[in-house]
Amino acid sequence: MTNPNQLYDYFTNLQNAIVSELEAADGQSFRRDAWKKEADAPLQGHGITAIIEGGNVFERGGVAFSRVSGASLPPSASQHRPELAGRGFDAMGVSLVLHPCNPFVPTVHMNVRGLVAKKEGEADVMWFGGGMDLTPYYGFIDDCVHFHQTCHDALAPFGSDKYPTFKKWCDEYFYLKHRGEARGIGGVFFDDQSAPDIETAFAMTQSVGNAFLKAYVPIVEKHRNDIYTDAHKNWQNYRRGRYVEFNLVLDRGTHFGLQSGGRTESILMSMPPVANWAYQYTPDANSEEARLLTDFLPIRDWL
Repeated sequence: MTNPNQLYDYFTNLQNAIVSELEAADGQSFRRDAWKKEADAPLQGHGITAIIEGGNVFERGGVAFSRVSGASLPPSASQHRPELAGRGFDAMGVSLVLHPCNPFVPTVHMNVRGLVAKKEGEADVMWFGGGMDLTPYYGFIDDCVHFHQTCHDALAPFGSDKYPTFKKWCDEYFYLKHRGEARGIGGVFFDDQSAPDIETAFAMTQSVGNAFLKAYVPIVEKHRNDIYTDAHKNWQNYRRGRYVEFNLVLDRGTHFGLQSGGRTESILMSMPPVANWAYQYTPDANSEEARLLTDFLPIRDWL
């Protein structure tokens, strides 16, 4: 039977492996910021936030492990499992967001997590969630296919239905309803997974977490030295504004962290260092910027 110690070992090892390879790609070290909630705080927990700012490849990025527990599930979790409202919880996982310097390298997000809902006198309820998604500023077909193929291959051992189901979930989740557009080109997203048994759900979550470096690092290496102009950088910063809007307005993970009294600095590490907004801005027709909106952001089958 899967237990919290197994989750802890996997997530902390995953964080270390990802940070190590990203440091090798960037050439600059991440700063590791260990934190712990005070004993009298309403939310107990600890974690390590590995952060890079002003790197050679990554303008800003964070890879965070956290483990938090509390007396009652926050609304962002219990609204999807109302039968568990009022239960205590123990949640842990790894979450990362990387904002590259070069506009031709996409921003990426990945998260894998496990949660145990507890109630005295009743059996614990455990489930897993996770996924990864890609947010390019300039579209490249081969990059999108590679990213989605890697997601597909990570899920294939767990059933042919998993990738199409979780891709659709990702497309629907990472959608800015107030803008009527997708945040990026998607990937996979899943939550509340405990079937057919908790061991299989955990193995699937590990497979997705382990696939992240294969999905993203080759894209970084392909574009890290592409030549770009101030105009390219301005477009990147404009599109970063959409990233900020999604994370603050719609993201369940952000809401869970803030509602449960989590560590604000770690929760908001996903924010880009610079983002711009412009009133009713429309890129020039037939430009590469316009093609992102017309050819890449609309939902499509990348495989």
